Amino acid sequence: MTDRPHILVVDDDTDIRTLLSEYLEGQGYRATAVPDAKGMRKLLESSDVDLIVLDLMLPGESGLSVCRDLRTRSQVPIIMLTALGEEIDRIVGLEVGADDYLPKPFNPRELLGRIRAVLRRTSQSSADGDESTVIAYRFGSWRLHLLNRTLIDAQGNKVPLGGADFRLLSLLLSHGNKVVSRTRLMEMMHGREMDPFDRSIDVGISRLRQALRDTAKSPEIIKTVYGEGYVMGVKVGQE
Repeated sequence: MTDRPHILVVDDDTDIRTLLSEYLEGQGYRATAVPDAKGMRKLLESSDVDLIVLDLMLPGESGLSVCRDLRTRSQVPIIMLTALGEEIDRIVGLEVGADDYLPKPFNPRELLGRIRAVLRRTSQSSADGDESTVIAYRFGSWRLHLLNRTLIDAQGNKVPLGGADFRLLSLLLSHGNKVVSRTRLMEMMHGREMDPFDRSIDVGISRLRQALRDTAKSPEIIKTVYGEGYVMGVKVGQE
């Protein structure tokens, strides 16, 4: 069936590749597994992929490097697998554009839930864009184009954004100048409730402020409303 979502598993552990491929196939997905970045790139040249499950620790080239490279030319959703306790690497993974992460060891059912949530979110974002007829958002001297997913500054220069950062910024802009709570952002971004120790939204906001050249100590574009969430501090318009 060609309409089944195609999941690419990139992991050098043979057992994990076999387990996930068989499990995902049994859940109605089309699954392909490769051991390294070279195999991943070769497959992407000839096949369309709906989501990549990417191990952080790959032979030859780290998952972080692979993720960073992918984000320069593709917005395919990425779920990163990390060793338990590697909090810094998980944060860096989100910084370079991973959509979600899952620490090893993990239950395949939990990964399945993450995959479904990311695919549902991606599909819903496309549908919402079609229904709303919004082509772009204008805010301050910036413009976020929704169709080609580009951020443009006052001089017309394109500023690169990872997939997670694009979604976070578009979500904030879609609420105009209303405050959006961290919990709500987590639900819309990751399709799950917020873990008290999960800093992915805060890290994402920090990345966006850097991209927008917003002063970290006293931001003007994305403001923090303590105890409530975040809000756009400049007027938001639609095209």
